[in-house]
Amino acid sequence: MLVDDFGRAVSGVRVSLTDRCNFDCVYCHNEGLGDTRGPMDAQDHEMDTDDVVRFLEVAREFDVEAVKFTGGEPMLRQDLEEIIRRTPDGMEVSMTTNGTFLPGRAPDLKAAGLERVNVSQDALDPDDFAQITKSGAYDQVIEGVEAALAAGLAPVKLNMVVFEATAGYIPRMVDHVAANDGLQLQLIEYMPELVGNPEWAVDIDRVHGWLEEQADRVEHREMHDRRRYYVSSEDGDGEGMVEIVDPVENEEFCANCERVRVTHDGKLKGCLNRGDDHRPMGGMTKPEIRETFRETVANRVPYYGEYLVEEDGEWVLNEKYVRKPATADD
Repeated sequence: MLVDDFGRAVSGVRVSLTDRCNFDCVYCHNEGLGDTRGPMDAQDHEMDTDDVVRFLEVAREFDVEAVKFTGGEPMLRQDLEEIIRRTPDGMEVSMTTNGTFLPGRAPDLKAAGLERVNVSQDALDPDDFAQITKSGAYDQVIEGVEAALAAGLAPVKLNMVVFEATAGYIPRMVDHVAANDGLQLQLIEYMPELVGNPEWAVDIDRVHGWLEEQADRVEHREMHDRRRYYVSSEDGDGEGMVEIVDPVENEEFCANCERVRVTHDGKLKGCLNRGDDHRPMGGMTKPEIRETFRETVANRVPYYGEYLVEEDGEWVLNEKYVRKPATADD
């Protein structure tokens, strides 16, 4: 595996297959690119099937163990099953989706090699769901979750972005996953640095505290230094797992990050929050992709934050975020 200057081995990649989406979620940051979405028809700048597979083959050469396909909405790609089928052996394949296209396609995705799905579900009320997603597809999402479970894609993680509009639904969502076998809950901290509207943010530490009070047990997960909370259902017959993704101002989260990302138009990037390190791979040969991969890993920064600051009208590196770890000789 490639290891960056801060001792983090890159064991996973997150590949955006498109920036198109049939939702218009108010919190969307489109893999850190902002609102770049255009027409719903396939776009020339999207990586084609061979581009995606070529990159994954190179990633596997570097012992990358897992790939997560994202978007936009990755299921708008009609070649998704082929991409999954051609993903190199030895790579775990998962996907983040809004779930609306899972009915009818979940069995084929499973047969192609998909192992897990994360489904975005931010509320248990159709009207509030529509306000957040700008979509009336609540029922289709519920059907999509059921289709994924029926196809054997369990456990299905429900992704819920935690901000002002959704925080009140956390207790109900926790009860929901505790009462339904095969479901887990992933609470994702709202990121105003990428989306704006900082007034929407809530104190994620309060969410941690509340979950700790509710949980029967708490498990530490090495990846990203996350905690998993196991909460019993109201009738005591079930148990739900809840995990919080909280990268904002969290040095420990970044210190355990083992992923690099690929944008929908084929650019490698070392961090979700960076826009200055994109390395295009379009038209590259495998040797060129290998070198680009090495460069991306070598240029990773240690901490999600303001890695560039403005001084006298110019953007300069913020030493707080690019400092290298101390050595025994320091």
